[in-house]
Amino acid sequence: MAASANRPTKAERTSAAREAARKLHEEQAAAAKRKSLFVKLGVIGAMVLVIALVVMIVVQQRSAAVPESGGIPNGGNEHGGIVLVADGEGGTTVDPELTGDRTIDVNDAGEPAPQGTEPAPRGLDESADPARLVVYVDVNCVHCSSFEQQYSDQLKELVASGDVVLEYRNIAFLDGNSSTNFSSRGANALACVASEAPEAYMDYAAAVFGHFSEGEMTNAELSDMAADNGAEGLEGCIDSVEYRPFAAFATAAATADAVPGTPSTWLNGVEWDQAANPDLITWIEETIG
Repeated sequence: MAASANRPTKAERTSAAREAARKLHEEQAAAAKRKSLFVKLGVIGAMVLVIALVVMIVVQQRSAAVPESGGIPNGGNEHGGIVLVADGEGGTTVDPELTGDRTIDVNDAGEPAPQGTEPAPRGLDESADPARLVVYVDVNCVHCSSFEQQYSDQLKELVASGDVVLEYRNIAFLDGNSSTNFSSRGANALACVASEAPEAYMDYAAAVFGHFSEGEMTNAELSDMAADNGAEGLEGCIDSVEYRPFAAFATAAATADAVPGTPSTWLNGVEWDQAANPDLITWIEETIG
């Protein structure tokens, strides 16, 4: 009878079971909370790592040392332009006479023109035959994107027909608006294509400018776009600063020559006045007869 007197009553057993269940529930909740915190910290840590990698890539692309002098790509000239001509088979290519080991130095571009100076692009020839169209563009320029989308196909036809020699001067006026120097990197990529896959240049240029509304591209994306447009295997060149001095020279020369902005266009030394001649192709055809 004494033993039964110490036995917990049913109410006491029920209360103890409830207390044990409560403690178990609290322990499980605490464990779940710790697990959730660890998961959140893991996700945050992964996000921080991704952000750090992106920042590192951006910093590397922006701060990569660019020499003051460097090579001129095939098809490039001493003015910082890439010259496109008919390939004789209904297509376009870079000028085959502009090849070989040649160098350019940004220090030779000249001093910036004083404000108010009349534009005077170097290397223009009023008597060029076939007519030479010189166009200043920047891959990060919205108006250049519109220009290319409107006229690139027709310009390609004019070049392929032999009626016009087209010279693109890819400059980097807008690097200051980019965290990755996209204007210079894009100009470098265009020079890589000109040098290594000249027949693909105009298609590649149209693709690069056509991408403007989707934002800046990484070097890898520029390389993929080159491959998609017939210029494969240029990852090393595009990821380098090989033709950045060439782009820097073209930019400094444009500044020294008082080029007002991008796009700016000259045909045999005469500047296209869009207000007076709204359609570029009509103006070219009327000018060259």
